[in-house]
Amino acid sequence: MPSSPPSPPLENEAGGKDHNHHLPPSSPQSKSGQRKPGGWKSMPYVLGMESFERLATIGLLANFTVFLMTVFHMTQVSSSYLINIWSGVGNFTPLVGAYISDAYVGKFRVIAFSSFVSLLGMMTMTLIVAIPTLHPPSCTPQQAHLNQCQGPTTIHMAVLILALGFLSIGSGGIRPCSLPFGVDQFDPTTDEGRKGINSFFNWYYTTFTIILLIALTLVVYIQDSVSWVWGFAIPTILMVCSIVLYFVGTKLYVYVKPEGSVFTGIVQAFVIAFKKRKLKVPNADEIVIGVKFYDPPPVKGMYDVPKLHLTNKFRFLNKAAIILPGEITSDGARVNSWKLASIQQIEEVKCILKVIPVLVSGIICFTAIAQQGTFTISQALKMDRHLGPHFQIPPGSLAVFSMITIGIWLPFYDRILVPSLRKITKIETGITLLQRIGIGIVFSILSMVVAAMVEKMRRDSAVHHNHIDGTAPLSVMWLVPQLVLMGFAEAFNIIGQIEFYYKEFPENMKSFANSMFFVTVGMANYFSGALVMIVHKFTGKNGRPDWLTTNIDVGRVDYFYYVIAGLGVVNIIYFLVIASRYEYKSKMEINEDESQFDIELNKI
Repeated sequence: MPSSPPSPPLENEAGGKDHNHHLPPSSPQSKSGQRKPGGWKSMPYVLGMESFERLATIGLLANFTVFLMTVFHMTQVSSSYLINIWSGVGNFTPLVGAYISDAYVGKFRVIAFSSFVSLLGMMTMTLIVAIPTLHPPSCTPQQAHLNQCQGPTTIHMAVLILALGFLSIGSGGIRPCSLPFGVDQFDPTTDEGRKGINSFFNWYYTTFTIILLIALTLVVYIQDSVSWVWGFAIPTILMVCSIVLYFVGTKLYVYVKPEGSVFTGIVQAFVIAFKKRKLKVPNADEIVIGVKFYDPPPVKGMYDVPKLHLTNKFRFLNKAAIILPGEITSDGARVNSWKLASIQQIEEVKCILKVIPVLVSGIICFTAIAQQGTFTISQALKMDRHLGPHFQIPPGSLAVFSMITIGIWLPFYDRILVPSLRKITKIETGITLLQRIGIGIVFSILSMVVAAMVEKMRRDSAVHHNHIDGTAPLSVMWLVPQLVLMGFAEAFNIIGQIEFYYKEFPENMKSFANSMFFVTVGMANYFSGALVMIVHKFTGKNGRPDWLTTNIDVGRVDYFYYVIAGLGVVNIIYFLVIASRYEYKSKMEINEDESQFDIELNKI
C-alpha cells in the first residue's frame, strides 16, 4: 500500500479538482516529478490478481446450483430464487464500493480491503461443507427420488447467507475498481498509452476467461467427484494467492487520488435547475444578451478530464449554469456551489442520464445469460453426461464452452478483426460500442431459441424412452450450440457495455462507471427471479404441472426459453431506437492542447 494516505484533492477557484496522481515516495518519477504510469509492467500483478480472484470466486460458485440441490437439498425453483436474489445483491454492492473508491479512499485500498472480506466468505463456505452440523445430512438417491431429503434448517441458512454476504461485500469492492485500477496504469497522453487502454479492455476479459476454464473444469470436477471440502478449499487458497500477488506489485502501481463525492455535484445540478426552473433557457448555440453561462476554464494539467461544451440535451439542466446577479465573485469564482453549477458539471450529469436507456437494454440480455447457471444446469442433470465409459462431465463445467468461445474469439477480434474493420470504418475500435452491444443482444436471442429447441428435443427423448425422473439418452453435448452462442453474446455485449460505460461516464467516476455493468446484471438477476416466480405461479392450470416444476421432464422449460427470446426481440427493437439517437460523449470533447491525432481519436 502507499506509504501515506492519499492527500485530499485541491479545489481551484472554479471548483475543479487537481487530478495529479498520489505517489508513494519510492515510486519512480518522470522529469516533471510525476510518477510514470506502470503500463504493461504492472499488468502481471493487476491481471494476475484479478485472474486469481475470479478463478477463486467462480471456482467456488460455478457449481452453486448443484451444491444447493444436492448438499442443501433445495428444489430447482427455490435454488433459482436464492441464486438470483444473492446475485442481485452482489451486483448492486459495487455501487457502494465505487462510491467509496471514487470519493474517499481510492481504488487500491478498496480492492485490498474487499479481497480480505472475500477471503472470509470463502473460508466460511469451506467450513459449511467441512463441518457436518453446518449443512443438512446426506441423502440417498432413493430418498432424493421420493423427495424425502431433509432440507436446510434456519441455522444452516443463516451461516450460508453470512458466507454469501461476505462474498457480496468483497465483490462490491473488487468488481468496480479492478478494471479502472488497471486502466490507471496507462498514460492516456501518449499514443502507446491510448493503444494500451484500448487493448486492455479485451485482454482484461480474455486473461481471466482463459483461467476460468480451470475453474469450470478442474475445480468443478473436484467438487463433483472428489469432495466438496477440497472443491471449496482450493478456491480459498487461490484467493490467498491473489492477495499476495496484489501486494507484491505495490511499487509499480499508479495511485490516482480520490476526488471527493461526485454525487454531491450531481445532486447540486438537479437542485439548482429546480430552483431556477422559471428561467427561460436559450439554445446552447444561441447568444442572448444578458444571459451568461458559468464556464470556468479547466485546471492546468487535467489532461484526463476533457472540457465539455454546452449542449441542448436535457436542456432543463442548462438553467443551473445561468449566472444571476451576485452568484460569482470579481475573480470569476462562484459564491455558492448550491446556487450555480458549471457547464462541465451539468454536462457530466447529462452523460449519466444518456447512459441509463442503454443500461436498461442490457437487462433482458443478461437475463438470457443468467440461465446458464440455473436451468441449463437442470437440463444437464437429466442428460447423458458420459465421455467414455468411466467419466461424466460435471454439470457446472458446461459453462466452459462459453468460456472457450470467448477465449478464442477475443484475441482474434482484437488483433485481426478490429484492425481490418478499422481500415473500412475509420473507427479506432473497428465498430462502435453500441453496435458491439447490439450484436451481443442478437446472439442472446439466438441462444435462447436454440436452447428451447434442444430442450424440446431432450424432453421428447425422455418421454419416448420412458426416462421420466431419470436420465434421458440424449447427449449433454447437444447443449454446446446454445452455450457457444451465449459465449458470443458475452464477448460482444458484456465487454461492449464495460467499455461503453467507462468511456461515456465522467472521468472522475470511472469506478462508478464500471459498477454500472454490475448494476445491469443485478437488475437482470431480479428480473429473472420475478420472471421465474410469475411463470411458476401462472402456468400449469387445469391439473397440468407448471412449466418450471421440480421435475424438468414433465415441465416445459422450452416455453420459458421462448418467452425470454420473445422479450429479447422486443428489447432489440428498443435498443435500435435508443442507439440511433445516441450521441457519444467523445464527440463533445474539446481539448486544445492535444494533437490532431488525439482530436481524431476523440471522434470515436
